[in-house]
Amino acid sequence: MTRARILPDRALEERLLVRYPLVGGMDEVGRGSLAGPVSVGLAVVSRATPAAFPAGLADSKQLTPRRREALVEPCRAWAVDHAVGHAAPAEIDAVGIIGALRLAGQRALAEVALRGHLPGAIILDGTMNWLRPAPADAAEQTTAPAAVTPVGPAASVAVASAARPIPSVYTSVKADAHCAVVAAASVLAKVERDALMTALPDPGYDWTRNKGYTSPAHIEGLARLGASDQHRRSWHLPGLDRFTARAAGADPAPLRAAAPVQAPTRTVAVADAPAGPAAGRDAHWA
Repeated sequence: MTRARILPDRALEERLLVRYPLVGGMDEVGRGSLAGPVSVGLAVVSRATPAAFPAGLADSKQLTPRRREALVEPCRAWAVDHAVGHAAPAEIDAVGIIGALRLAGQRALAEVALRGHLPGAIILDGTMNWLRPAPADAAEQTTAPAAVTPVGPAASVAVASAARPIPSVYTSVKADAHCAVVAAASVLAKVERDALMTALPDPGYDWTRNKGYTSPAHIEGLARLGASDQHRRSWHLPGLDRFTARAAGADPAPLRAAAPVQAPTRTVAVADAPAGPAAGRDAHWA
C-alpha cells in the first residue's frame, strides 16, 4: 500500500504573518552526503504573497528531478525573495555539520537581507534549531574557518554579514512536506546543490548520479582514487580504507558498501530552547 503524499498548505506561515511582515522557510540538502557542500534553501513570503502557491509543490524528496526543476521558476516568482547558502566540505570538517548548516543558513539570510528582505521569523523543518548558536559557539556566528572559500551564488556575501540579528525560529516536524514556504525552500536548495555537484570535474566518483551521496560507484571511486577536495575528510568514507591499504602496499579487504558515518562531533545544547514544545506539532525558539 502506497503512503499518501502530505500536501503542503500555508497554515503555519499565515499564522506567523499576523505577527511578522516577512516569514521565511528554510530547508537543508546534503547533510548526509559524503562529498560536496551542505546547502540551505530560503524562501521568503509576505502578507501580500499570493495565497495560491505553485501547483504540484511538495517536499523535494517526493518529486522527480524533472518536476523539481520545473518548480524552480514558479517558486522564485511566488516568493518575495529567495536564496541558497552553502558551506564547503572543508568548512564541514572544521566546524562540524551543525556549524556548517548554521553558516549556510546565515549566508542565505545575509543575501536576502542585502535586498531588504530579512524575515522576522524562520520556519525550520524538524525539531532542532541549528540556525542559532549556543553562547559557547557564538564565535561561529561571525567567523568562518580560515582559508576556506564559500561556494555557490551566496559566496559573494561576506560571512561577517551573518552577524545581523537572527530571526525568531519556529521548528515544525515535516515542515518540508506540510508547509508551502519550506517546501519551496527545499526545492530551490535541492536543484541548486544538484547542479553544483553535476558541474564538478569528476575523475570517477559518479557525481552526476549520486550527487556526493553513498553509492556503489562512489565507494568504488574512493577505493581507486582516494578522497578528493570535495570529500568530507573528517567523516568515515567507505572504500577509502582499500585505497589506503593499496597505497601502503597491503592486500586490501574485499570492497563492501557501508552507510556513511560522521566522525564524532561536539554536541551543544541550544540555549534558547523552550522548556517544552508549543501546542501541536510546532515549537518556537525565540
